[in-house]
Amino acid sequence: MIEIDLDGQKVSVTEGSMIMHAADKAGSYIPHFCYHKKLSIAANCRMCLVDVEKAPKPMPACATPVTNGMIVRTRSEKAIKAQQSVMEFLLINHPLDCPICDQGGECQLQDLAVGYGASNSRYAEEKRVVLHKDVGPLISMEEMSRCIHCTRCVRFGQEVAGVMELGMIHRGEHSEITTVLGDTVDSEVSGNMIDLCPVGALTSKPFRYSARPWELSRRKSVSPHDSTGANLIVQVKNNKVMRVLPLENDATNECWLADRDRFSYEALNTSERLTAPMLKQGGEWKTVDWQTALEYVANGLKQVKDQHGAKAIGALVSPHSTVEELFLAGQLVRGLGSENIDYRLRNAEFATGEGVRWLGTSIASLSTLQRALVVGSNIRKDHPLFALRLRGAVRSGAKVSVIHDRDDDWAMNIASRVTVPAGHWMQALADVATAIGNDKGTKAPLNGNATESAKAIAASLQSGERKAILLGNAAAHHPNASSLLSLANWIAEQTGASVGYLTEAANTVGAQLVKALPGQGGLNAGQMLAAGGLKAALLLNVEPEFDCAGGARAAAALGQADMVITLSPFKANMDISDVLLPIAPWTETPGTFVNAEGRVQGFHAVVKPLAETRPGWKVLRVLGNLLGLPGFEFESAQEVLVAARGADDAKNEMVQGNLLGNKSTAAAWIGDTSASPVTASIYQLDGIVRRAPSLQLTADARAALAATGATA
Repeated sequence: MIEIDLDGQKVSVTEGSMIMHAADKAGSYIPHFCYHKKLSIAANCRMCLVDVEKAPKPMPACATPVTNGMIVRTRSEKAIKAQQSVMEFLLINHPLDCPICDQGGECQLQDLAVGYGASNSRYAEEKRVVLHKDVGPLISMEEMSRCIHCTRCVRFGQEVAGVMELGMIHRGEHSEITTVLGDTVDSEVSGNMIDLCPVGALTSKPFRYSARPWELSRRKSVSPHDSTGANLIVQVKNNKVMRVLPLENDATNECWLADRDRFSYEALNTSERLTAPMLKQGGEWKTVDWQTALEYVANGLKQVKDQHGAKAIGALVSPHSTVEELFLAGQLVRGLGSENIDYRLRNAEFATGEGVRWLGTSIASLSTLQRALVVGSNIRKDHPLFALRLRGAVRSGAKVSVIHDRDDDWAMNIASRVTVPAGHWMQALADVATAIGNDKGTKAPLNGNATESAKAIAASLQSGERKAILLGNAAAHHPNASSLLSLANWIAEQTGASVGYLTEAANTVGAQLVKALPGQGGLNAGQMLAAGGLKAALLLNVEPEFDCAGGARAAAALGQADMVITLSPFKANMDISDVLLPIAPWTETPGTFVNAEGRVQGFHAVVKPLAETRPGWKVLRVLGNLLGLPGFEFESAQEVLVAARGADDAKNEMVQGNLLGNKSTAAAWIGDTSASPVTASIYQLDGIVRRAPSLQLTADARAALAATGATA
């Protein structure tokens, strides 16, 4: 540790730290633009000039290493004058358009100009003009004359997103940030550039000119998409979600958001929303009141039970639903005497798990891994924020190996890659196990071939200290999922690695926790989605055509049922349903999600339910009451959570370790070599992202549509 004197205060920092780091530790603010704690040091803006004793001139705090006994003054006359001079230079070419700037009210330059700017300028020359750029549907670069060349956006692309999509060309006053070739910015985390921009050069295209920052209420929430459990600030005006920003939490999303977390809110304000209960009568949809709709559902379920037995009733539930909704859906079905409930909509195998499948390590630990093997995942698109952590680990020297059926660009250096059809993943893992067995003198569970690529992966996993084997969405949906897990566990035992699932949805872990799974004698999702599987189906946030392994076949099979009840915020399943019940999306209901590492995160409604929409847990509770089922006397979502987790466990932020488990007793075998697991593309994962207009205009969304032959 090195001790310095900062404004008369003794501060101890690690050797190699900069003055800015010492100031952060001491709680002393130094004005800056280009410096950001998550990015490399550029020292572009010079706004952080400070007075260092014995230095001939002011020094940039972000790029000046501390030395023992250094004396630094951040508020001396010399420092303040230097900072004011820099501000004067920054404002020479900056347009005076604060009243119409979309960044007005939350602009770092605007804030610092108040403290360090002069009341007038000594420069009368004509200001430069930089032409706008069109970089896609998410980021607006309409006013690039405002850019102060801090290069935060450039460094974010290079260092965090892994793709240098923006760069700076020319020199001096002709410098400008651009894509150079006129391309679009297509990174799945590009929206973070908007947050990083300290001026109004990069702004949100969907949010542009829709509200002023001071008009917005700010409320905390949790992302309903992938299993990161990203913490959000949802900004609201007139009971309408206007914008979503990251809430910093180093345990989950750090200070970043994936674009689907940031921009999917648009779907909540579209005409696709279901605003009142609807019944299909004579082939036509009619709007009815809640009492009529719920009585229709209750009577229909009773009739099916009387005619066909309780086992003819089942529920298909989305793992993007809340813990409370999933728990009550299970209680409802089981209260009727059926065990037919399942969240594993895209799975091809439905083996009984031993414990709750989870990440096998903490999310934060992904940043410090030294070795990783990822099986069956395009992690960059499936889990963008996990990919950011792995990318950071690779920059620190980690080696990542991949077994997948596509040679996807992960925007990071891959140490070893095996690209084979999904049906051959077991063989690829067996080859790795054989190579490890040969090195250790032990026999692998399966006979494989110690190929050069297998030897490389084996050598990687046997070196280093912090290691993980991560099974992706496609591995979880694989027909040989249990065998893959069994062999992964053997490899992990031999190499000292952890084993875990990246887990597909916001509440995949939560769905297992509340047993949204078939009990003894119950039908799994595959059986329920087969022709004649059910006579009455309850669909909770599920659109079979998009969310289920069978796709259109599954939807057609459900259409043969006597009654299909859809609970959704959107006008979904209208061709196969008999009744539509409008339930609240995550912004309009309290609830709980459990992320991949078992972190339990509750959230409140940030706006009132739209029109006649009601929270899903309330709808299920009332249905239970109408059916005369016991255990449906809940007054709040918190009471449902306590019932779901138990009074003692409900107080814990993390799921108890004894409930989690990635072990498998299944024997490792090669299995079906023609296997082709079903996965969703980045902007088709759930009903909300599918209906977000701006996300559907992105390159990723258009590529997914082109691959399926569909049209936007």
